[in-house]
Amino acid sequence: MSASPDAQPALPQAVHDARRFSRYLSRMLDCQPWLGEALAASIGGPIDARRMEAFIAAREAGFGDPDSALRPALRQLRSWVLCHLIVRDLCCGAPLAEVTETMTTLAEVAVRHAHDVLRAALVERYGRPLSPTGWEQELLVIGMGKLGGRELNVSSDIDLIFIYPEDGDTGGNKVISNYEFFERLGKQLIRALAEITEHGQVFRVDMRLRPNGDSGPLVCSFDMLENYFVTQGREWERYAWIKARVMLGERWTELGGIARPFVFRKYLDFGAINAMRELHAQIRREVARRDRANNVKLGPGGIREIEFIAQVFQLIRGGRDTALQIRPTLGVLAQLAERGILAAETVAELTAAYVFLRRLEHRLQYLDDAQTHDLPASEDDQALIAQAMGFADHGALLTALDAHRAAVSRHFDSVFGDPSDEDHSLDATWAGAEDVDGVAPELGELGYRRPREAAERLASIHASPRYRQLPNNIKSRFDALIPRILEAAAATSGPDDTLARCLDLMEAIGRRGAYLALLQQYPQALRRVADLMSASRWAAQYLTRHPILLDEMLDTHSLEATPDWQAFRASLDAELEALEPDMERQMDVMREQHHAQVFRLLTQDIAGLLTVEKLADHLSELADIMLDLTLPRCWSRIKIRHREQPAFAVISYGKLGGKELGYASDLDIIFLYDDDAPEAAEVYTRLAQRTNTWLSSRTAAGLLFETDLRLRPNGEAGMIAVSLESFRKYQLESAWVWEHQALTRARFSAGDRRIGDAFERIRDEVLRLPRELDTLRAEVLAMRHKMRDAHAGKDPERFDLKHDRGGLIDVEFLIQYLVLGHSHAHPRLTGNLGNIALLRIAGELGLIPAELAAACADSYRELRRLQHRQRLNELPSRVPPGEAEAARAPVVALWRHVFGE
Repeated sequence: MSASPDAQPALPQAVHDARRFSRYLSRMLDCQPWLGEALAASIGGPIDARRMEAFIAAREAGFGDPDSALRPALRQLRSWVLCHLIVRDLCCGAPLAEVTETMTTLAEVAVRHAHDVLRAALVERYGRPLSPTGWEQELLVIGMGKLGGRELNVSSDIDLIFIYPEDGDTGGNKVISNYEFFERLGKQLIRALAEITEHGQVFRVDMRLRPNGDSGPLVCSFDMLENYFVTQGREWERYAWIKARVMLGERWTELGGIARPFVFRKYLDFGAINAMRELHAQIRREVARRDRANNVKLGPGGIREIEFIAQVFQLIRGGRDTALQIRPTLGVLAQLAERGILAAETVAELTAAYVFLRRLEHRLQYLDDAQTHDLPASEDDQALIAQAMGFADHGALLTALDAHRAAVSRHFDSVFGDPSDEDHSLDATWAGAEDVDGVAPELGELGYRRPREAAERLASIHASPRYRQLPNNIKSRFDALIPRILEAAAATSGPDDTLARCLDLMEAIGRRGAYLALLQQYPQALRRVADLMSASRWAAQYLTRHPILLDEMLDTHSLEATPDWQAFRASLDAELEALEPDMERQMDVMREQHHAQVFRLLTQDIAGLLTVEKLADHLSELADIMLDLTLPRCWSRIKIRHREQPAFAVISYGKLGGKELGYASDLDIIFLYDDDAPEAAEVYTRLAQRTNTWLSSRTAAGLLFETDLRLRPNGEAGMIAVSLESFRKYQLESAWVWEHQALTRARFSAGDRRIGDAFERIRDEVLRLPRELDTLRAEVLAMRHKMRDAHAGKDPERFDLKHDRGGLIDVEFLIQYLVLGHSHAHPRLTGNLGNIALLRIAGELGLIPAELAAACADSYRELRRLQHRQRLNELPSRVPPGEAEAARAPVVALWRHVFGE
């Protein structure tokens, strides 16, 4: 006869208190006399894997062999662990993380122990499973779902998949194939865990997530799995495999290499939103069919919706951001907040709801150890659950539950709501686009100034084979977007040009479903695209060339934030290091990250947040970072290296050297080394070539920089990498005056700082050489006249901001002449401080009138601003003469003062 609860005075009060909320706990205490003592000894803290293994070992000691002990030992282990958790959770304040981690550990210990016992028996009978080359094979047991994410609930089943690496045969006297061996092992493992005995069961086992589900083989090889992913893998399986975790098996890295490309795309995969939306709709229909709105897992605002929010962003971004390739839901949400993908307030609400719902889920399951997520119908059970959750009554519990579910539903709808579900007023306009005569007046009413031209462009796209041959899923997105583009472009200051540029973009991404899905899903991004297209033709072309940057339009914070170049450099360096040795991917990532940073600066520039000078500073620093990160990657790929770190530096000239880099500027660079090793010249030539190739090659991600190496000693005829001493000798003995002019805007950009400092000493030495002013003036003028003859005066009705008299080149030549002519007496002029600062210094030294120097500095700013404006709209650097006359006059006056002409 079982003892009554009152006959157990040795039980701690917490155990007595917990019995009230769990009929399962009461039954176990009544029918298993050993349990009360075990709980009294354990409830002071969590149970870890070591204690679980010790429990099994103690139970096995009473049996003759491990196989006989397996089932009762595992089932008694579960009884102890689950009852321990009931008490710890309900009466000892155990956090959710402890409950889910303990249940996950229980599953791992049970699976591992059962596997080891059962495999040993099979090996004894059939021998070890071997590959054709004699390597022993193993069963990889993959935990899916909450087991994979280490989030297992207290009455959950476990989702498993069985994989083995290679086909072959066993090596015993009775030979069977590896497939047969692992299939038998898998079936026995399932029975050992799921079979109901007099001691109950350990876990229900669900194998439906394996390839081809119930109709597929129980176990499959690496080759079979990879072929399945490539040929048959479905979108929902990508979602399921996010949480896949190898619980047993050493060859998990190989399995990861097979599964990761299937789950995580290299590109931004906004198409995942539609797939997840469809999957969720199926679940909602099933919930409605079964009238399970009060299901805290699958019902509206339930646990599954929180998981979907986290996992859709993993599918979208996980291929590019490996930090999102994690499994726990709360961990993913924290990463999304850290990256600004979800607002911190949103993540806080989702996190609070998740913890509340999971705690409620566990209390529902504690009642009878039933795999339920439904709120109870019985008033008595409703009262018990409410009190177990800390509420006075069921009504108070429902109030809190409804608030959490409403918050989850709101955030879910903001992520998964389909903005194109509703009809648009211009749908008919696009549907009838080939009727140009009918469409043109409609566009005119919208505000288009050249409506027929716009209508003809729409008709051309609608009638094109490219559009007609689009797959249906992509075509529907395209059709949903065009009316919204017509509306967004019409709202800009230049609707016709904006529409043309937007349509260029649409044609470029027309077959890229992920980009169409992004614009379809996020109307605010579409509006920002239209504004950008309206503001700058160059920006429009940049975005069209690099549509991956559309993702940047979602995060206004990153678009407006001041760049933190130190943090950016550290982050990119770490990402490149993690990609070793995949050089192709490293080159793509550098280009993608460079394009993203340029795009952010571009949006700030268009918004008027940056001066031309500040923009140039940012672009120059970004280029320096790219150069500095390129060198070690190229050096590591030099097969024969005679030292750990290269004694090698990149010296920049021109726009980069003067920190006046523009969006599309070439990099004028040279390579210097300082190394006495006999092989130095050959090694550093190879490094210079690799570096230049890394920078200037066009990859799938586009171009990083165009480079120009002609400013090295002896130009194109010279060595691509030059020793420091050879450079000094050339500059002192052989260089032309124009090369010394170029040296005024040269500086160290990347590599060995020691060489950079030595270069600066050489530069200072060369610039401070005594020069005969009349001779210098004649040579500078001769070079300037030669350039004017080649470039200036091409259009008498327009002023060339760069080449015409009084333009930017004149300012640069004036400063270069002053630096070369007077640095011997005035070393302050040798600093690479920028043209405006050098003009001010020359005025302070009395070399030129101070007022004229200041006026000329203002002119230089204005000329650069006008040039920048022209380039943003892909226009030549020529403006009506009157627009630049005020800026031009001081330059002409200073030129006359210095050169007398």
